[in-house]
Amino acid sequence: MKTEHVGDATFETWTPEEVHAACRKGEIVVIDVRTPQEYMFEHVEGALLMPMPFFDPEMLPGQTDKRIVLHCGSGVRSEKMARLAMEKGLGRIAHMEGGFAAWKEKKLPYMGTDMASGAPKRVEP
Repeated sequence: MKTEHVGDATFETWTPEEVHAACRKGEIVVIDVRTPQEYMFEHVEGALLMPMPFFDPEMLPGQTDKRIVLHCGSGVRSEKMARLAMEKGLGRIAHMEGGFAAWKEKKLPYMGTDMASGAPKRVEP
């Protein structure tokens, strides 16, 4: 993971592999800042949704037990929202480098949509 100090805050950039490993250990909360439509079609299993237009850093869960890692489609929106969270006083925040596109490129499992039924299905590339 890459770490950057911005004033008193710490901004981290995690790889998809680091996010996946931390998810499996229950160490982080992944928050997806993409649109509800993007999320419904496919998403990191267990990720919470807080779309960018409605993103409010004051509504983020505390980080005493689990760290927060934001993600989006490419990493641009999640980095922007992480930096906004730091501006609003969060002392530590992370985002996933390359976003969901990088996650899929690394062939990590995710929740997709069964196009025949419209039901969610686990995708194991």
